[in-house]
Amino acid sequence: MEKREQLYEGKAKKVFATDNPELLIVSYKDDATAFNGLKKGTIVGKGVINNKMSNLLMQRLEKAGVPTHYVKELSDRETLVKKVTIVPLEVIVRNIAAGSFSKRYGVEEGVAFDSPTIEFSYKNDELGDPLLDEYHALALHLATPKEIETIKKLSFAVNEQLKAFWRECGVTLVDFKLEFGRLSDGTIVLADEISPDTCRLWDSKTGEKLDKDRFRRDLGGVEDAYAEVMKRLTAHI
Repeated sequence: MEKREQLYEGKAKKVFATDNPELLIVSYKDDATAFNGLKKGTIVGKGVINNKMSNLLMQRLEKAGVPTHYVKELSDRETLVKKVTIVPLEVIVRNIAAGSFSKRYGVEEGVAFDSPTIEFSYKNDELGDPLLDEYHALALHLATPKEIETIKKLSFAVNEQLKAFWRECGVTLVDFKLEFGRLSDGTIVLADEISPDTCRLWDSKTGEKLDKDRFRRDLGGVEDAYAEVMKRLTAHI
């Protein structure tokens, strides 16, 4: 597979064209950002961990019937993926109150919900990724009613699979962000990544944070937390 010109560079990844118009190469960086890019830093080795973790989890989800953009891991930092048009809806699935949910609604962190919640934000850096509901998404032509239903169904399916898997690893899946894309034929598939950058992961016994919150909140031990999560994942995958 021939790697060609760079098409895009985001906060955590670069995307390259290949000699196949339906396939792209994603390269993971060690750069870390928080609060819509206001806080910046580096988490050494993060790109390697996020690449490998995301690929292992996507393969697991594929076996469970969730379609993804994953094709093949090429190296420690690079993965071959199907080319998609990203649906500009970030999907946040929450099992336990934390982060912005706790601040917004005055709910103490750590309160478990009776059933998972789902919320959407408009994937738009200039606007600060504002929250929106399904009616807003339809009004803005971000997705069709059928696509939104598919995205919700897949998101809850991902939650059930990941929650059960992380439980085996002694980790509680608090919440996570997903992105979806359309293949050239319009099929909706899971895209982007699944990693400590996009998931809140707490040690099941101690409640210790094993994710990007250590960077966001200046808790220290960021690299160690990412490495610990990866170690537990590879021991159970």
